[in-house]
Amino acid sequence: MKKDKQVEQKNTLRRVASASFIGNFVEWFDYAAYGFLATVIAVVFFPQSDPLTALMAAYAIFAISFILRPLGGIFWGHVGDKFGRKNALSWSIILMTLATVCIALLPSYQSIGIFAPIMLLIFRMIQGFSASGEYAGAANFLAEYAPKEKRGLYTSLVPASTATGLLLGSLMAAAMFAFMSEAFLHEYGWRIPFLLAAPLGLIGYYIRVKLEDTPEFLEHQKNGKKENFPIKALFTQYRPALFKAFAVASLNATAFYLIFSYMPNYLATELGVNKTQAFISGSISLLFYIAVVFAMGKYSDRIGRKKMLLWASLSFIALTVPLFYLLSTASFVEMVIIQLVFCTLLAMNDGSLPAYLTEQFPIQVRYTGFAFSFNTANALLGGTVPFVATWLIQQTGNTLAPSVLLIVVAIFASMALLQRKSHRLINAKA
Repeated sequence: MKKDKQVEQKNTLRRVASASFIGNFVEWFDYAAYGFLATVIAVVFFPQSDPLTALMAAYAIFAISFILRPLGGIFWGHVGDKFGRKNALSWSIILMTLATVCIALLPSYQSIGIFAPIMLLIFRMIQGFSASGEYAGAANFLAEYAPKEKRGLYTSLVPASTATGLLLGSLMAAAMFAFMSEAFLHEYGWRIPFLLAAPLGLIGYYIRVKLEDTPEFLEHQKNGKKENFPIKALFTQYRPALFKAFAVASLNATAFYLIFSYMPNYLATELGVNKTQAFISGSISLLFYIAVVFAMGKYSDRIGRKKMLLWASLSFIALTVPLFYLLSTASFVEMVIIQLVFCTLLAMNDGSLPAYLTEQFPIQVRYTGFAFSFNTANALLGGTVPFVATWLIQQTGNTLAPSVLLIVVAIFASMALLQRKSHRLINAKA
């Protein structure tokens, strides 16, 4: 009987892992497609009188689409905390999938003029709103199902799924640039990654609706303290925890987008690296990150999330400028090694982060607290990274300028981590 129960628990965890994985995978596959194909999207959706301005406009839409993410975090957090994690995750993936497919069907600037970038912006904002429930929801789902002593390991699946989406997006982009003609790529090729969201999103929805909500949430619904407005409770009762969660999430937002989304175009545009080589090095880095992030999540179960996050912050402060400096003169092999070092630092941070954020808030506001802090950080810092980094280089003429942005945010995160505890963590190994 006991053995049958253990088997059932393992099977349930596998289904939960699959449900958590696929939504984040679809979300970040889409973001990868946009980020890696930014130079193509700039040609398709903007006038070409000034190519650099068109690229900046494409990055600006990438950044502006993040504006709705904090609002989405409040909305999906409210749904998740009031009506169940399952409901929030099921409906968010459907909305995200529809918006992504609509982008694939958009006409170009040459066809409908200014309406093309306007429609692109609208659908990107819908994507941002719907995707804002994914990362937090998946992390909460896994954390509340996983054994407490393995929470770091299981929740590290969430950053691994985002990196897997980016990895396949990177590989697809590299293949498209290598094997498609420029004319075909601009007319039809760029649409393919966005169209793939349809079957993947439907599969994710099907898996999620077949799951029960987490035992912890169901127990809380029967016997626990309930909040009618979780976001109000956060700002009245949990402000210190909310600030700390935002600060720590800020480093993830900045570093993740700088290393994985912006870096391939930085290497190609600013350092003159061959585009195919830039994408290949990015793909190697992502594959390495996926493997390492699980190890870091598992290690955080042993030594605590705070220590892992603090070491990651301090390492970024110490090593970012030297690594960027070495990139400017690196061979291909050296360039890959430098990116692997960056990936190790990021995995140290990200393997610990999902469990850390879930442990900052009690269950009645956990989804909202995680989603709002994480998405606000991504809106203010993550989504703006490609635009700000490009602008900094343009203003200073110095290719090391993006490193300053990462260091400032790492200092901010480390200062928040070094503050004394604002409240008792929830079932946490801090």
